[in-house]
Amino acid sequence: MLRFQSALGVVVLLFIAWMFSENRRRLAWRSVWGGVVLQLGMAVAMVHVPKIQEVFFLLHRVVQVVSEATEAGTGLVFGYLGGAPLPFEVKSGASAYILAFRGLPLVVVMSALSSVLFYWKIIPWVVRALAWSLRKSTGLGGAEALGTCANIFVGMVEAPVLVRPYLETLSRSGLFTLMTAGMATIAGTVMVLYASILQKALPGVMGHLLVASLMSAPAAVVVSKLMVPPSEASSETDETTFEVVSDARSTMDAVTQGTVAGLSLFLNIVAMLIVFVALVHLANAILALVPPWHGEPWTIQRLLGAVMAPVTWLMGMSWSEAQVAGRLMGIKTVLNEFMAYLDLAALPEEALSLRSRLIMTYALCGFANMGSLGIMIGGLGAMVPSRRSEIVALGMRSIVAGTLATCVTGAVIGIFY
Repeated sequence: MLRFQSALGVVVLLFIAWMFSENRRRLAWRSVWGGVVLQLGMAVAMVHVPKIQEVFFLLHRVVQVVSEATEAGTGLVFGYLGGAPLPFEVKSGASAYILAFRGLPLVVVMSALSSVLFYWKIIPWVVRALAWSLRKSTGLGGAEALGTCANIFVGMVEAPVLVRPYLETLSRSGLFTLMTAGMATIAGTVMVLYASILQKALPGVMGHLLVASLMSAPAAVVVSKLMVPPSEASSETDETTFEVVSDARSTMDAVTQGTVAGLSLFLNIVAMLIVFVALVHLANAILALVPPWHGEPWTIQRLLGAVMAPVTWLMGMSWSEAQVAGRLMGIKTVLNEFMAYLDLAALPEEALSLRSRLIMTYALCGFANMGSLGIMIGGLGAMVPSRRSEIVALGMRSIVAGTLATCVTGAVIGIFY
């Protein structure tokens, strides 16, 4: 019954995307159906191909190795704060784990590793292969396909840089597809961080996060083409090819560039967490003035849970679980996915079943939130100043589209689990 509920959810979520369409009479049928079939095919392969399951656990081991390597560095620099042996005994119920010194440095290490893999042309090769597959299945143009697939590995600003010369002439629909893909996926630099947070809550989580980002790429195409359909067929079917290259001059230069970029991202995450947690606390303090409902005080988490619960129910959960999952989805949309994953990892086992945890891992795997909107507008606006007003106008729609895309991905997974 829950699987049927997930299937219904896919249909309803795509219908909602169509209801937000700028032109409901014009549909890019090849992009929509091709994206749906591609996403379903990925889900079937993931569930029914044993070799892929083995890859999941291999990736899980890779996460552990990278985490251990990072801890070796943080232990040297920060001492026991970073994971070195403690000079004292920890009291029962307490924890010596400090996120800023042990968890977040993974971002810096992964940024350096990603930069090296980019320089060695491993990531560019994978991106081109995925872009070719997406073009053949959905009929996207070269710039759209490459930019969409690049979002699986790099951030929402870095991905459009790869097709920067074509942003000026890209169709409105193509531009919106790039924006939606940025909102519906996460960068590889934070993927390992999220896996380290969730590894105790969900077996093989690194593989699931990678597949979630992969599956959300065609989902982003489907949702974006429903909401902003192309007006010119030629702009969606060009055969332009692209060469994706690193600007590093050596492996050590790539390590250096990646480390500097990772440090910037690390500091940005720290600052955002401090501010967002403070803002949530202030909002809850204000809501505490409102009389309680059914004996429980009002909080921003409770309000968001009530709003998003029907959406999570559509993904294939019982109503009692949907309210818990709705709160996570609301936190992700208003704040960010990092805080939502922290909450998901901290939930007691009875709050969500393993299946619901899996669905939420996929549904939360995207950058669609208000903070990301500011980053996207700033980055894309600087690349194509002449289209800044158009980018701003599409901004809120891209958050809706990115959220719908990840929810569709969660519902698709719910069909097969």
